[in-house]
Amino acid sequence: MTEATASPQIVDRETWSRERQALLVREKAHTRAGDAIAAARRRLPMTEVDAAATLVGQDGAVAFLDVFDGRDQLVAYKHMWHTGAGIEGQCEGCTASIFDVHDASYLNHRGVSFAVFCEGPWEEIAPFREFMGYTLPWYSMLEVEDRGVGTGLIDEPGYLACYLRIGDRVFLTNETVGRGVEATMVQAHLLDLTVYGRQEAWEDSPAGWPQDRTYTWWKKDGRPVPQWSRPGAAPLDESAASAGHCCG
Repeated sequence: MTEATASPQIVDRETWSRERQALLVREKAHTRAGDAIAAARRRLPMTEVDAAATLVGQDGAVAFLDVFDGRDQLVAYKHMWHTGAGIEGQCEGCTASIFDVHDASYLNHRGVSFAVFCEGPWEEIAPFREFMGYTLPWYSMLEVEDRGVGTGLIDEPGYLACYLRIGDRVFLTNETVGRGVEATMVQAHLLDLTVYGRQEAWEDSPAGWPQDRTYTWWKKDGRPVPQWSRPGAAPLDESAASAGHCCG
Protein backbone atom coordinates (compact mmCIF):
# COMPACT_ATOMS: atom_id res chain seq x y z
CA MET A 1 0.00 0.00 0.00
CA THR A 2 1.28 3.47 -0.84
CA GLU A 3 1.43 5.85 2.11
CA ALA A 4 -0.02 9.35 2.03
CA THR A 5 2.45 11.95 0.81
CA ALA A 6 -0.08 14.72 0.19
CA SER A 7 -3.26 16.19 1.64
CA PRO A 8 -5.84 18.77 0.50
CA GLN A 9 -4.93 22.42 0.01
CA ILE A 10 -5.36 24.54 3.12
CA VAL A 11 -7.71 27.51 2.55
CA ASP A 12 -9.65 30.06 4.60
CA ARG A 13 -13.19 29.34 5.82
CA GLU A 14 -14.88 31.43 3.12
CA THR A 15 -13.07 29.61 0.32
CA TRP A 16 -13.81 26.24 1.92
CA SER A 17 -17.52 27.05 2.24
CA ARG A 18 -17.72 28.17 -1.38
CA GLU A 19 -16.06 25.00 -2.66
CA ARG A 20 -18.22 22.81 -0.44
CA GLN A 21 -21.43 24.49 -1.59
CA ALA A 22 -20.43 24.00 -5.22
CA LEU A 23 -20.03 20.27 -4.67
CA LEU A 24 -23.32 20.16 -2.78
CA VAL A 25 -25.15 21.12 -5.98
CA ARG A 26 -23.73 18.03 -7.68
CA GLU A 27 -24.53 15.85 -4.66
CA LYS A 28 -28.17 16.94 -4.69
CA ALA A 29 -28.42 16.18 -8.41
CA HIS A 30 -26.97 12.74 -7.73
CA THR A 31 -29.57 12.15 -5.00
CA ARG A 32 -32.43 13.19 -7.30
CA ALA A 33 -31.11 10.89 -10.03
CA GLY A 34 -31.10 8.06 -7.50
CA ASP A 35 -34.69 8.86 -6.54
CA ALA A 36 -35.71 8.66 -10.20
CA ILE A 37 -34.04 5.26 -10.59
CA ALA A 38 -35.78 4.04 -7.42
CA ALA A 39 -39.10 5.19 -8.87
CA ALA A 40 -38.42 3.16 -12.03
CA ARG A 41 -37.41 0.19 -9.86
CA ARG A 42 -40.81 0.31 -8.15
CA ARG A 43 -42.41 -0.05 -11.58
CA LEU A 44 -40.50 -3.15 -12.64
CA PRO A 45 -42.54 -6.28 -13.39
CA MET A 46 -42.13 -9.34 -11.15
CA THR A 47 -41.79 -13.07 -11.73
CA GLU A 48 -43.17 -15.93 -9.65
CA VAL A 49 -40.81 -18.23 -7.73
CA ASP A 50 -41.32 -21.49 -5.86
CA ALA A 51 -43.10 -20.58 -2.63
CA ALA A 52 -42.85 -24.22 -1.52
CA ALA A 53 -39.04 -24.26 -1.65
CA THR A 54 -37.34 -25.55 1.50
CA LEU A 55 -34.31 -23.99 3.15
CA VAL A 56 -32.39 -25.07 6.25
CA GLY A 57 -31.97 -22.80 9.27
CA GLN A 58 -30.99 -23.09 12.90
CA ASP A 59 -34.18 -25.03 13.68
CA GLY A 60 -33.95 -27.34 10.67
CA ALA A 61 -35.97 -27.30 7.46
CA VAL A 62 -37.90 -24.08 6.84
CA ALA A 63 -40.52 -23.34 4.19
CA PHE A 64 -39.67 -20.31 2.07
CA LEU A 65 -42.97 -18.67 3.03
CA ASP A 66 -42.01 -18.88 6.71
CA VAL A 67 -38.82 -16.91 6.07
CA PHE A 68 -41.05 -13.87 5.52
CA ASP A 69 -41.90 -14.10 9.25
CA GLY A 70 -45.47 -12.99 8.62
CA ARG A 71 -44.51 -9.96 6.54
CA ASP A 72 -45.29 -9.29 2.89
CA GLN A 73 -41.77 -8.47 1.72
CA LEU A 74 -38.34 -10.02 2.11
CA VAL A 75 -34.83 -8.84 1.28
CA ALA A 76 -32.34 -11.71 1.05
CA TYR A 77 -28.59 -11.45 0.70
CA LYS A 78 -27.23 -14.44 -1.21
CA HIS A 79 -23.91 -15.27 0.44
CA MET A 80 -21.18 -17.21 -1.34
CA TRP A 81 -19.72 -20.26 0.39
CA HIS A 82 -16.54 -22.27 -0.11
CA THR A 83 -17.28 -25.71 1.29
CA GLY A 84 -14.50 -27.12 3.43
CA ALA A 85 -12.52 -23.84 3.47
CA GLY A 86 -13.14 -23.08 7.14
CA ILE A 87 -14.24 -19.83 8.71
CA GLU A 88 -11.18 -17.90 7.54
CA GLY A 89 -11.53 -19.17 3.97
CA GLN A 90 -14.91 -17.59 3.25
CA CYS A 91 -15.60 -14.70 0.90
CA GLU A 92 -14.18 -11.39 2.09
CA GLY A 93 -16.53 -9.50 -0.22
CA CYS A 94 -19.68 -11.17 1.10
CA THR A 95 -18.47 -10.62 4.65
CA ALA A 96 -18.00 -6.91 3.93
CA SER A 97 -21.40 -6.73 2.23
CA ILE A 98 -23.35 -8.20 5.12
CA PHE A 99 -21.37 -7.17 8.19
CA ASP A 100 -23.14 -3.86 8.80
CA VAL A 101 -26.65 -5.37 8.81
CA HIS A 102 -27.26 -6.43 12.42
CA ASP A 103 -30.73 -5.04 13.06
CA ALA A 104 -33.64 -4.93 10.62
CA SER A 105 -36.08 -3.05 12.87
CA TYR A 106 -36.64 -0.21 10.42
CA LEU A 107 -37.22 -2.68 7.58
CA ASN A 108 -39.60 -4.67 9.76
CA HIS A 109 -41.53 -1.48 10.53
CA ARG A 110 -42.29 -1.22 6.81
CA GLY A 111 -43.32 -4.86 6.49
CA VAL A 112 -39.95 -6.10 5.19
CA SER A 113 -37.98 -9.02 6.63
CA PHE A 114 -34.26 -9.55 6.08
CA ALA A 115 -32.37 -12.83 5.84
CA VAL A 116 -29.13 -14.28 4.51
CA PHE A 117 -29.32 -17.23 2.11
CA CYS A 118 -26.02 -19.08 1.92
CA GLU A 119 -24.76 -21.56 -0.68
CA GLY A 120 -23.10 -23.80 1.92
CA PRO A 121 -24.28 -26.67 4.13
CA TRP A 122 -25.85 -25.63 7.42
CA GLU A 123 -23.32 -27.55 9.51
CA GLU A 124 -20.60 -25.23 8.16
CA ILE A 125 -22.71 -22.07 8.12
CA ALA A 126 -23.76 -22.33 11.79
CA PRO A 127 -20.27 -22.00 13.37
CA PHE A 128 -19.37 -19.20 10.93
CA ARG A 129 -22.52 -17.27 11.83
CA GLU A 130 -21.84 -17.72 15.55
CA PHE A 131 -18.16 -16.78 15.25
CA MET A 132 -18.98 -13.59 13.32
CA GLY A 133 -21.68 -12.58 15.79
CA TYR A 134 -24.49 -12.37 13.26
CA THR A 135 -27.94 -12.12 14.84
CA LEU A 136 -30.27 -11.99 11.84
CA PRO A 137 -31.60 -15.21 10.28
CA TRP A 138 -29.31 -17.29 8.05
CA TYR A 139 -30.43 -20.19 5.87
CA SER A 140 -28.76 -22.76 3.70
CA MET A 141 -30.10 -22.70 0.14
CA LEU A 142 -27.94 -25.66 -0.87
CA GLU A 143 -30.86 -27.93 -1.86
CA VAL A 144 -33.11 -25.26 -3.38
CA GLU A 145 -33.74 -26.00 -7.06
CA ASP A 146 -35.53 -22.80 -8.12
CA ARG A 147 -32.78 -20.31 -8.91
CA GLY A 148 -35.24 -17.49 -8.25
CA VAL A 149 -35.19 -18.53 -4.60
CA GLY A 150 -31.69 -20.01 -4.46
CA THR A 151 -28.58 -19.06 -6.39
CA GLY A 152 -30.34 -16.36 -8.39
CA LEU A 153 -31.34 -15.45 -11.93
CA ILE A 154 -28.30 -13.18 -12.14
CA ASP A 155 -25.46 -15.53 -12.99
CA GLU A 156 -23.05 -14.09 -10.42
CA PRO A 157 -22.50 -14.90 -6.72
CA GLY A 158 -23.04 -12.47 -3.87
CA TYR A 159 -26.14 -10.36 -4.46
CA LEU A 160 -29.38 -9.00 -3.03
CA ALA A 161 -32.83 -10.24 -3.95
CA CYS A 162 -36.21 -8.70 -3.09
CA TYR A 163 -39.46 -10.68 -2.85
CA LEU A 164 -43.15 -9.92 -2.49
CA ARG A 165 -45.58 -12.40 -0.91
CA ILE A 166 -49.21 -12.33 -2.01
CA GLY A 167 -51.12 -14.94 -0.06
CA ASP A 168 -49.33 -18.25 -0.64
CA ARG A 169 -47.56 -17.05 -3.78
CA VAL A 170 -44.11 -15.41 -3.88
CA PHE A 171 -42.66 -13.14 -6.55
CA LEU A 172 -39.13 -11.95 -7.26
CA THR A 173 -39.29 -8.17 -7.72
CA ASN A 174 -35.61 -7.19 -7.91
CA GLU A 175 -32.06 -8.52 -7.95
CA THR A 176 -28.83 -6.57 -7.80
CA VAL A 177 -25.20 -7.68 -7.90
CA GLY A 178 -21.73 -6.14 -7.97
CA ARG A 179 -21.70 -2.63 -6.56
CA GLY A 180 -25.48 -2.79 -6.26
CA VAL A 181 -25.01 -4.64 -2.96
CA GLU A 182 -23.27 -1.59 -1.52
CA ALA A 183 -26.73 -0.62 -0.31
CA THR A 184 -25.91 -2.74 2.76
CA MET A 185 -22.32 -1.53 3.18
CA VAL A 186 -22.52 1.43 5.57
CA GLN A 187 -18.77 1.57 6.15
CA ALA A 188 -18.04 1.75 2.42
CA HIS A 189 -20.26 4.82 2.13
CA LEU A 190 -18.61 6.39 5.17
CA LEU A 191 -15.18 5.84 3.62
CA ASP A 192 -16.46 7.62 0.50
CA LEU A 193 -17.10 10.71 2.64
CA THR A 194 -13.52 10.86 3.93
CA VAL A 195 -10.68 12.71 2.24
CA TYR A 196 -8.74 9.56 1.31
CA GLY A 197 -11.81 7.48 0.35
CA ARG A 198 -11.51 3.69 0.22
CA GLN A 199 -7.81 4.04 -0.59
CA GLU A 200 -7.93 1.60 -3.52
CA ALA A 201 -6.30 1.72 -6.93
CA TRP A 202 -9.53 2.09 -8.94
CA GLU A 203 -10.45 5.40 -7.28
CA ASP A 204 -9.76 8.70 -9.00
CA SER A 205 -7.66 10.34 -6.30
CA PRO A 206 -5.06 13.14 -6.46
CA ALA A 207 -1.37 12.31 -6.58
CA GLY A 208 0.02 11.51 -3.16
CA TRP A 209 -3.18 9.97 -1.79
CA PRO A 210 -2.76 6.53 -0.16
CA GLN A 211 -3.88 3.67 -2.40
CA ASP A 212 -3.84 -0.10 -2.27
CA ARG A 213 -4.94 -2.93 -4.51
CA THR A 214 -8.67 -3.09 -5.22
CA TYR A 215 -10.76 -5.05 -2.68
CA THR A 216 -8.15 -4.69 0.04
CA TRP A 217 -10.19 -2.41 2.30
CA TRP A 218 -12.28 -5.42 3.30
CA LYS A 219 -9.54 -7.99 3.89
CA LYS A 220 -6.34 -8.26 5.89
CA ASP A 221 -3.67 -10.83 5.06
CA GLY A 222 -6.16 -12.95 3.14
CA ARG A 223 -9.15 -13.06 5.49
CA PRO A 224 -12.09 -10.72 6.19
CA VAL A 225 -11.04 -7.68 8.24
CA PRO A 226 -13.63 -8.06 11.06
CA GLN A 227 -12.43 -11.59 11.82
CA TRP A 228 -9.20 -10.25 13.30
CA SER A 229 -11.07 -8.62 16.17
CA ARG A 230 -13.34 -11.59 16.94
CA PRO A 231 -12.68 -13.27 20.31
CA GLY A 232 -10.96 -16.62 19.80
CA ALA A 233 -9.99 -15.95 16.19
CA ALA A 234 -7.78 -18.79 15.00
CA PRO A 235 -4.50 -18.23 13.15
CA LEU A 236 -4.95 -18.01 9.42
CA ASP A 237 -4.98 -21.41 7.73
CA GLU A 238 -3.27 -20.53 4.46
CA SER A 239 -4.39 -23.71 2.71
CA ALA A 240 -8.04 -23.12 3.59
CA ALA A 241 -7.95 -19.42 2.84
CA SER A 242 -6.32 -19.88 -0.55
CA ALA A 243 -9.15 -22.21 -1.54
CA GLY A 244 -11.83 -19.69 -0.69
CA HIS A 245 -10.91 -16.25 -2.01
CA CYS A 246 -13.50 -14.66 -4.26
CA CYS A 247 -12.41 -11.15 -5.03
CA GLY A 248 -8.86 -10.90 -6.28
